[in-house]
Amino acid sequence: MPTKKRTVRPAPAAKKCGTCKGSGEIFIPVRVGGRKQRTTDDQQTGLCLACLGSGEATD
Repeated sequence: MPTKKRTVRPAPAAKKCGTCKGSGEIFIPVRVGGRKQRTTDDQQTGLCLACLGSGEATD
């Protein structure tokens, strides 16, 4: 009896997170100073809280 070949379908591609655009990181401006908290031109990276760093959108 011949056996059937099973074709394996690839998993559908996950949607990218809209907040971080799929990178998992966001850029946060650096603030300095006491009460005035002025923003500098420097940036630091932070973990995307919308996807928790995975880069995939949650539905």
